[in-house]
Amino acid sequence: MSKDQKPVYGGQAVVEGVMFGGKHHYVTAIRRKDDSIEYFELPRKSNPSLKFLKKIPFIRGIVAIIEASANGSKHLNFSTERYDLDPSEDLTLNEQEGSKLTLWLGVAAIGVLSFLFGKFIFTLVPVFLAELTKPIFPGHLAQILVEGFFKLLLLLAYIYFVSLTPIIKRVFQYHGAEHKVINAFENGKDLTIKNVQAQSRLHYRCGSSFILFTVLVGVFVYLLVPTEPLYVRVLNRIALIPVVLGISFEVLQLTNKVRNVPLLKYLGLPGLWLQLLTTKEPTDDQVEVAILSFKELLKKEEETENLLKTEEIV
Repeated sequence: MSKDQKPVYGGQAVVEGVMFGGKHHYVTAIRRKDDSIEYFELPRKSNPSLKFLKKIPFIRGIVAIIEASANGSKHLNFSTERYDLDPSEDLTLNEQEGSKLTLWLGVAAIGVLSFLFGKFIFTLVPVFLAELTKPIFPGHLAQILVEGFFKLLLLLAYIYFVSLTPIIKRVFQYHGAEHKVINAFENGKDLTIKNVQAQSRLHYRCGSSFILFTVLVGVFVYLLVPTEPLYVRVLNRIALIPVVLGISFEVLQLTNKVRNVPLLKYLGLPGLWLQLLTTKEPTDDQVEVAILSFKELLKKEEETENLLKTEEIV
């Protein structure tokens, strides 16, 4: 990496806060019920095997997804546990445990629903719906396009209706705040609330774009395998999940690299359009939390880099 090249940071919205990840650390900041800010930090563990796999095209995407999911769930659990506990309230132990249990059940429910939606609905329902249209669209290409249409329709409907719930709407606002902070940093702006709010809430590297690309990439991949009989079609869809994920990750990386290139920048537009649903304009208070989280990460990253330099000299 050149001296002038900025390091690449990623992030994730959590309940009442934002998590950012760097080369050495993950940091989450949340706003608690009493308006205080609480941080949660985890070191980024170095695994030689994973480091090697991350260098292999198509494989690295699957590794990145697994790693992001594992780390993201830890920070999401922290935020879910802590944001609603007011230190000024004199809760009994039973009341505290009851509050935690309610929150954990909420997280568990969301996790189970997400799993079922991803594995069952996105994989099987579009196949069966497309199968029902065979009298109208009998050809192989037509069936693949119809299946992709149903998959996209289900994705948009799911995101839209989930976004209507108050807690998810706020998570989507923090998602917007996360993007605004990253955009401000990458554009060389000082991280003030005014400067960050002036940035776009959309970003080319967003996981929302990745989800949409899995739908679009799937259409092209499925063209290469048979759709008859039905059980073969279903088995193909399940078996090709890693292939679709791997290719979609590479497409996401490509659209980010060419986002400033005329004409090529439009490749990432479908993903940005989806982010109009998965992000919302944040309030100043939410942007403040995102800024504090990112600044804390920068501080931790700098401390670690200075420590490594000192060890090299010694």
